[in-house]
Parts: sequence; C-alpha cells; structure tokens
Amino acid sequence: MCYDIADDRRLQRICNLMKGLGFHLQYSVFLCRLTWKELKVLKMAIEELIEPSEDDVRIYPLGTSSLVFALGRGPEGAEEGWSSIEKGMMKG
Repeated sequence: MCYDIADDRRLQRICNLMKGLGFHLQYSVFLCRLTWKELKVLKMAIEELIEPSEDDVRIYPLGTSSLVFALGRGPEGAEEGWSSIEKGMMKG
C-alpha cells in the first residue's frame, strides 16, 4: 500500500493506522499481509480518513503466489513469515 496525503494531520492518521498492520518500507509505502476481510476493513477505515479530492491511496494486492524480489537491505524483520518474499538477485 502506498499513499500521497495532502494534509499533515490526515497523513499522520493514515501512517498511525498502517503502522499496526504491516512493515513500513519507505516514507509512504507499507507491506502488509491481510486477509480479504481485513483488506475490506482497512479500505473502509482509509475512506473515513482521507479527502478523496486531495489524497491518493493505492493498494496493490500481490496474491499468495506473487514473488517480490528485494535487492539490498530491507527493513528489519520484513522477511520473517513472508513465504512470498525472496531476497536476493534474480538469475536468468
């Protein structure tokens, strides 16, 4: 999930919401493992916090069979329990 929030107050609220749900990868990017039900609840919570005409929130479901290739140092603990993440270089 990534976002661009125009207002500092709304930005802080979204960030606080997301901190309990996933790994804070970059300033406005989080990696979360959620069920579809949890995702639905998250979307509703975000809709209550943002101003749709000013803010932009993107959720990219990766699916259970998706691979994410991480090159370099990632956030501490990001790989623990994530079978869909492979760390290293792609060979081919």
